[in-house]
Amino acid sequence: KESVMIDYRSFRPSLINTPEFSHLKYLLYWPIYGIAFALLERGVKGRTYYPVESALDSCIPFCEYFLIPYMLWFVYLVGGVFYGCLFDVRAFKRYMQFVMLTYTVTIIIYMIFPTCQNLRPTTFENDNFFTRFIAGFYVFDTNTNVCPSIHVLGAVAVSYGAWNSKHFGSYMWRVIFSIATVFISLSTVFMKQHSIIDVFASAILCAVAVPICQKIEQRSERRSCAKARPEVKI
Repeated sequence: KESVMIDYRSFRPSLINTPEFSHLKYLLYWPIYGIAFALLERGVKGRTYYPVESALDSCIPFCEYFLIPYMLWFVYLVGGVFYGCLFDVRAFKRYMQFVMLTYTVTIIIYMIFPTCQNLRPTTFENDNFFTRFIAGFYVFDTNTNVCPSIHVLGAVAVSYGAWNSKHFGSYMWRVIFSIATVFISLSTVFMKQHSIIDVFASAILCAVAVPICQKIEQRSERRSCAKARPEVKI
C-alpha cells in the first residue's frame, strides 16, 4: 500500500481540537505517566515492597544476549508513536488507548500493592559488552514496581495498534509483530528484570484490555459516522 505521510505543516496549537489534529492530544499521556512513575520510583520513601518470585524463576537461566530484544522495546514503543502519527491515525489511537488503559491500571496497582524482585545476579559468569551494559542498567533501573510488567504491556500495545493498520495488517506482519512481542516479553525474565509472574499478570491485564479497547474504538467510530452523516431537513 502507498505510504502517504500525514501533513502537519498546517498544524497550529489552536487547531488541536479539530478532527485533523485532535489525535495529538494522546501524546500528553506520556509526560503524565512519566511523572507518575518517577514519583513512585524515586519520590516516595519508606514504602514496603512485596517480593514477587516463583519456583519457575529459578529454572530460567540468566542470558545476557536477551539484552537485544529487551532494548528493542524502546525502539518498538517510540516507533509505534511515530508510525501512527505520520501514517496511520487509527492505528495510533488504538495503540495509545491500549497504553493509556493498561499503564494507568498498572500505576494504580503499583500504588496499592508495591512489588519488587530479588532475582538479579550479583556477579556475571561472562565478562562482555552485554553483561557490562546490564550491570550499569541495573544501577539505573530499580528492581521495584514490577508486577505487572510495563515492558510486556508496551510490547503488546504496539502489536495491538499495528494488527489492523494500513501497512502492517497482513498475515506476515502479524506474525513478525507477534514474534517480536514474545521475545521482548521473554527478555524480561532472561535478563532477570522480572519474575515470570509479572509476565503472566501482564498477559491477564492485556486479555482484559483488548475487548475494552475494541468497544471504545467501536463507539468512537459510531460517533464519528453520526457526526459525518448529513442532517435531513424536512
